[in-house]
Amino acid sequence: MIEISKLDFNKMGGLIPAVVTDNSNGEVLMLGFMNREALEKTIETGLVTFFSRTKERLWTKGETSGNYLKLVSMFQDCDNDSLLIKAVPEGNTCHTGAYSCFFEEKPASISFLNDLFALIKDRKEKLPEGSYTTKLFKRGTNRIIQKVGEEAIETVIAAKNRDKNEIMNETADLIYHMFVMLAEQEIEFTDIVKTLEMRHSK
Repeated sequence: MIEISKLDFNKMGGLIPAVVTDNSNGEVLMLGFMNREALEKTIETGLVTFFSRTKERLWTKGETSGNYLKLVSMFQDCDNDSLLIKAVPEGNTCHTGAYSCFFEEKPASISFLNDLFALIKDRKEKLPEGSYTTKLFKRGTNRIIQKVGEEAIETVIAAKNRDKNEIMNETADLIYHMFVMLAEQEIEFTDIVKTLEMRHSK
């Protein structure tokens, strides 16, 4: 958490900016402003609360829509004049109904790969009925490896044909089956990322 006594509210006339991100994936949800009272109420209630510069009062995000931001953690920057808040959004954050207030420039989230790999590992552990991933794990190592090979060949063929839509579809299939293979071999996706980072630094 933070040390309120160290925060500098003077630079912006009693306010500090607060960037709110989704705790599950790191996506930026919104930017708001807090005075000391809003900050204290956020910590006390566990619901992210701001100071409205237009209405000149405190407002808890979601107080009218029900789309609250539930506080998970909070950090202050090196200058002690701004905040990073990690929260769990209950519904969409933007008043337009969008997931994030930055939806117009929102790129595809690379963090989804982490979520996908976590789901595949969960399937391996629980083996729920009706899941294609469960079926792969039950059929064993050879079948999983075979599927990786098949998807790799199909990706190459799509690239040879210069079919962008097919390349995207086949590449997605390849990545998914490679994730299944990694999980079956008990190799973490983060280990692959670390290997790439090590190679990049050389």
